[in-house]
Amino acid sequence: MENNNQTLVTFFIMKGISSNPKLQVLIFLLVLLIYLFTLGGNMTILLLVCLDPHLHTPMYFFLGNLSILDISSSTVSLHKILLAFLTGDSNISFLCCIIQFYIFSCLACNELLILTAMSYDRYVAICKPLRYAVIMNSKVCAMLAMVCWVTSFIEVIPYVALLSKFSCYKSNIINHFFCDLVPLLSLSCSDTSTLKLLSLIEGLLLLSLTPFVLTFTPYVFIIASILRIRSNTGRRKAFYTCSSHLTVVVLLYVTLVCQYLRPTTADSLESNKLFSLFNTAAVPMLNPLIYSLKNRDVKSSLRRRLNLVKYQ
Repeated sequence: MENNNQTLVTFFIMKGISSNPKLQVLIFLLVLLIYLFTLGGNMTILLLVCLDPHLHTPMYFFLGNLSILDISSSTVSLHKILLAFLTGDSNISFLCCIIQFYIFSCLACNELLILTAMSYDRYVAICKPLRYAVIMNSKVCAMLAMVCWVTSFIEVIPYVALLSKFSCYKSNIINHFFCDLVPLLSLSCSDTSTLKLLSLIEGLLLLSLTPFVLTFTPYVFIIASILRIRSNTGRRKAFYTCSSHLTVVVLLYVTLVCQYLRPTTADSLESNKLFSLFNTAAVPMLNPLIYSLKNRDVKSSLRRRLNLVKYQ
């Protein structure tokens, strides 16, 4: 099947992160450890947000959504590489591959939108503090979250519709550890021009550039507002309220730029796997660490929960 240039594919074989058999055990243990930390950290954040009334605020409502996205995206992208090591079966059906691509892409788009909503929340908190409770009420937060979820699941449908119509592939071996758009396009011998154009117009402008602009524009006003604060203590306190979110946003966008905005070559496909691994495994693991280590409210909530468990 490797040498057939007109192959009708019913299943794919995941090449994984590395084809070196000596590294398989190390890679499995590393991925498993990162995945368990991701689950543990994000589940902790999610439970704290749900159980602690002190965290029933817009910021932590969106942080709970972000934790759900991190758990889901890590599970969708990493489960196959973990199962392949345990069972020895790295095959995935064409339908399951398309479904995996769809769900992962939806979750990735949603994460950018949720971070945009969190950016707006920080803007209101710092630039309009007296009206914060009125502007960011529970109905507005629920509406913003619903728009993010619905929009992300709709935006990816054209990609799936076009990708599912591809009739042939140069090979059924995917040089990746999950079904992503770039390795699938590199394998296809069908006409991919429409999908590439869609990826350029919608993917770059609507799915990436628009959330990027909407996320970072509020920080122009936030920084201007912080600089107008006369006391050093006030400036530090204002910056502290948005530093965790800004750190997560910068980390995510830098990874996405390195992963997708590069020419598609054999070498880039190999390096893309490393950026994908960082984006799908390391970033979701780091998010709860960033928010917990840099956030007094989360640390206080965790101490209260631990004390309750201790004295029960």
